[in-house]
Amino acid sequence: MTATDDARPVPTDRATDTRPKVALVCSSGGHLFEMLCLRAFWSECQAFWVTFDTPDAASLLAGERVHHAVHPTNRNVVNMLRNAVRAVRILARERPDAVVSTGAGVAVPFIVVAKLLGIRTIYVESITRIDELSLSGRMVRPFVDEFLVQWPELARASGGRADYRGQVL
Repeated sequence: MTATDDARPVPTDRATDTRPKVALVCSSGGHLFEMLCLRAFWSECQAFWVTFDTPDAASLLAGERVHHAVHPTNRNVVNMLRNAVRAVRILARERPDAVVSTGAGVAVPFIVVAKLLGIRTIYVESITRIDELSLSGRMVRPFVDEFLVQWPELARASGGRADYRGQVL
């Protein structure tokens, strides 16, 4: 794994590699597991990760291109601002075609910065959210191009602000 400022360069030239480039942004733990379950959707892309430097992330993402975000993020405004600075640096350097996130707190600064930079944004709400959106989901909702939930009940409860297309797990 590589740290935020030392991430390996893209191994192929963007001029010759026409595959879309995607930033996979998620907290470690269950959010990381859900993103890995979505591999069929991003496996053909040039992908890089933004997550926390934790033992589970190091193990699951061995050999992947990884930028580390600052944690904890839950209701920590200082770390959210630190991650916003990292988001500007990482997204400006990597220039992805899309940012995809399964949450949680790390999603907020990356989604907002991506939207400000004109990068397509997709948020997948956690499967644990059945009746109401998570705090992160509520915060990023105005900034995402696609907001996906994993329960039809939550799509109905969102008043048309979310789409249900099935479950990840």
